[in-house]
Formats: sequence, structure tokens, C-alpha cells
Amino acid sequence: MRVHVGGPTVSVLAFRGMSLFETGIVTEVFGLPRPELDVAWYELSICAPAPGPVPVVGGATLHPGGGLAELAAADTVIVPGVESVHADPPPAVLDALRAAHERGARILSICSGAFALAAAGLLDGRRATTHWRYAGVFRDRFPRVELDPDVLYLADGDVWTSAGSAAGLDLCLHVVRSDHGAAIANAVARRLVVQPHRDGGQAQFIEAPMPADASDDRIAASLTWALAHLSEPLTLPALARQAHMSPRTYLRHFTRATGTSPIRWLLRQRVQASLALLETTDTPIEQIAATVGFETPVTYRHHFANTMRTSPSAYRQAFRSRA
Repeated sequence: MRVHVGGPTVSVLAFRGMSLFETGIVTEVFGLPRPELDVAWYELSICAPAPGPVPVVGGATLHPGGGLAELAAADTVIVPGVESVHADPPPAVLDALRAAHERGARILSICSGAFALAAAGLLDGRRATTHWRYAGVFRDRFPRVELDPDVLYLADGDVWTSAGSAAGLDLCLHVVRSDHGAAIANAVARRLVVQPHRDGGQAQFIEAPMPADASDDRIAASLTWALAHLSEPLTLPALARQAHMSPRTYLRHFTRATGTSPIRWLLRQRVQASLALLETTDTPIEQIAATVGFETPVTYRHHFANTMRTSPSAYRQAFRSRA
């Protein structure tokens, strides 16, 4: 089913027994026309291994308009899951994924879709993620892949993977950010009424979440305050004071609420805050570092590289070259 015509092509694989949630994420981000953004938006197609209707979860039937040839020819190929994590997809599907990759396409997976990418050999020697519940099976089946089940998504070169279903939305927004910059990604996120970027990883979801209590609101208030004061020195005691907690109590509640530590959260927020400055201004790196709260440019470059897998200068150049 061809949804939109105009910009870079995105194809998503349809398969028997799939959930429409993951495909819906892809359609929502890439398939809806967005003329208000004034950029060449994506051309989306839904492709199946064989002609005809595809039965999906809930008794519905999907009627894809594309086949594997169209999938293999897309600029971005998305695998939203697999029929079984214990068996490989059909050989024709794996061949189409390999052909797309060899041609230079960007390959993405959502949730169990990483199993298809690994079966095609596209993840050998790479870092990847999948839903935490499949981590043991994945490691047993694909020992040559460096699996990290704690993150929401990973981009390793031109092969990108994401965790459980909703993490596919994080990954799709990351694609938009990479292609069009932070401002456009933020605009799409606002229309979806979601955060442009979620912090933490899957670890916070592995066990049943604890019931919300009054401390959650206090933690949220402290985060809001911190985001408005990123340029200032922020310490654990300062954050705890905003939540009216002792540092020890704050640390415990913070970790439970976010799945990460205050220091790691602050570092990521500061890096994220710097992206728009790199993309849209000529502000020197040294000044950007100070603006978002890093003590020195060296510290900023170190944490930027750890978070974004590139340098601030290279990141800026990449966005300037796309303009």
C-alpha cells in the first residue's frame, strides 16, 4: 500500500501474525504528509513476501501493495518484528534484506525484528538491541552480535535496532532527527504528543513498575527545574533540595523513576541541549559547552562522543552537508 509520494523511500515489511502497532508507528511517522514542515517528506510503502492478504493480530487483514523487490529498493527498510524468534524468516526475505544493505540502504528493526537482521548476517560484529524478554534467545542464536538489551535503540553504521514496540517510535524519531535535524524531529514529536527523546533504557521496564506515589511528582518537578538550569553547576544535593528529599532518598527514587542515575541523566540532557545549537548556529564549540553546563570543552567533547558516537564538529558538519 503506497501511502505518500515525494521524498526518500521507506519500506516496512508485513508478515503473517504481525501486530499492527509497530507498523502503525512507522506509518504515523513516515507515511503522513507533513507539508507544514517544508521539507521533502518520506514515501512509504508496506511490502509483503507474497501477493495477497496478510492476516494480523486481532483477526484483521492487511493488503500490502508492495513486494520484496520494492522493499529491497527502498532508501530505508524497516522490519517491525518476526513471526517467530526461534526460526529464520523465509529465505526470500533474508535475500531482500541483504540486497537492500548491499545497495546502501539504511536497515532498521523494531522489537523482535532484530532476529531477521541477525539471520541475514547484517548484525555480525555490530552492537544491537531487541526486546529484553528475547535477550537470552537472541544471544544463543546469534553469538557474533554484541547485544545490549538495556538501551531503547542503537544505531551502528547503517543498521539500526530498537527494543520493545514503543521503542520503535524513539528510533523513528531518531531517523527524522538524523535526516532533518532536531527542530523537525521535535515538531513531529509534538504532533504525536510524545517526548522527542526518552532517557534511560529497558532496565526500568524489565520488572513490573512500582506504584506511583507523591515522590514521583517531586522527582518530575526536580527534572523540570534542572532542564531550566542546565548551564549552572547541578549537584545531587541541589536536585534533592528541589524535591524536598535527602540526597540518599532522592537518588533511590530518581533511579526507580528514570532507570538511570542523576549524573548520567544530566550528561545526556546537556548533550541533547547542545544539538540544536550545533545544527542551527555558528556558536563556537567552547561556548556551546559552557551554555549547556559542561565545565570544559574537553569534557563536553568526551561526553558528546560517548552519547552520539561522533564529535560535536563532525555532527555539525553532517547537518551542514545535508542542508
